[in-house]
Amino acid sequence: MEDSARGVLLMTTQPISPREELVATMQRIYSYRMTTTSGGNLSIREPDGRIWITPARVDKGALTPEDIVCVHPDGHHEGRHPPSSELPFHREIYRRRPDLRAIVHAHPGALVAFSICQQIPDTRLQSHVHQICGRIALAPYACPGTQELGEQIAKSFATGADCVILENHGVVVGGRDLRDAFQRFETLEFAAQTLIRAAMLGPLRVLPPAALAVDTMPAYGELAPRPADERENELRPRICSFVQRAYRQRLLISTAGACSARLDDDEFVITPRRRDRLTVQPDGLVRVRGGDCTAGQQPSRAASLHAAIYARIPGVGAIINAQPAHASAFCVTDTPFSTYTIPESYVVLNDVVKLPFLRIVEDAAEIAARMTLEKTPVVLIANEGAVVIGRTLLEAFDRLEVLEATSEALLLARPLGTVTPMPTSAIDELRRVFSIA
Repeated sequence: MEDSARGVLLMTTQPISPREELVATMQRIYSYRMTTTSGGNLSIREPDGRIWITPARVDKGALTPEDIVCVHPDGHHEGRHPPSSELPFHREIYRRRPDLRAIVHAHPGALVAFSICQQIPDTRLQSHVHQICGRIALAPYACPGTQELGEQIAKSFATGADCVILENHGVVVGGRDLRDAFQRFETLEFAAQTLIRAAMLGPLRVLPPAALAVDTMPAYGELAPRPADERENELRPRICSFVQRAYRQRLLISTAGACSARLDDDEFVITPRRRDRLTVQPDGLVRVRGGDCTAGQQPSRAASLHAAIYARIPGVGAIINAQPAHASAFCVTDTPFSTYTIPESYVVLNDVVKLPFLRIVEDAAEIAARMTLEKTPVVLIANEGAVVIGRTLLEAFDRLEVLEATSEALLLARPLGTVTPMPTSAIDELRRVFSIA
């Protein structure tokens, strides 16, 4: 399918050819400025040993399926361009790691920053990042396109790493397929962005091994099938629209975040578990009531938290939990977050409470108990992210946007000087004018 807003081919759940998949993935990487016109390369390895790879010296922003090159095991290639100059390291990685079927190499800003400082991002900042990215290695510098570089990278992959930071270069990520490699790559880059922003605030707080080892997924029974009513038919595409908009604005990434809307007192629909947030479709949303969900589907792990919030606060119509990079920087440090900055921040967010580390499954009731529509519609959970609630989808989405915009402004202000909050008299006036409790 095509995203008409950007002209970007999206990775879908439907089978597509390796050529199309490589183009769609490169367009996605390029459109979010995670590589440059001349930088980066992608490949897919077939079971018979053929490698589909992006070409050398072709504009990454205008790549077409016809530009993709097929390299055969004997070395000869088919296509109207030569294969990427980095083909040697792709081949060597596949030789050392037969379990990998796809490779992403690019130069996203935050990971390049780590590479030129010869550091590895600490994925212990969030449990899902640690789980998705796995082991990360650092490969010594070697000239691009050389056999030496290929050997250095492949040696790192041979140790069991799935992500390799290249000194003074960029990153290489492998996966069981291209979707898996891309999602690991995107998650690592987003974590690197969060770490860099957090470094502006104070010491990083990471999770202990015991917290990183837990990935509870509640078991759900099957809901009795029923036709969707008019309200559900209206809500499903609206949820998808807001989720995809949140992705484009980098409030969500492909592997993190959930959105739901209430259908009635006891039932809601929510984004599914482990589904690319940009490609989620209305029929892929999961209906949840109590301990049951749509037969054959699995809701987000956050469904238990959303259920607890809906049960406790009848006026809530929509919930979003997310880990946008600027807001997450406050979640992984002890720096206070203040909405007393500009009128919009206070009027839309009211008081944002920072909670200690709580699990979104096991501690759902405790998180829900800290939220109210009138006073605390947004919470930041240490090493977990943000949870926002609203009477409508639009209100919840607006709060997520304003939260991230406020977080960004607070970070950008730090090099300029001391942040001056609005005086108490201004806050009192906002409460009176906008009827804030």
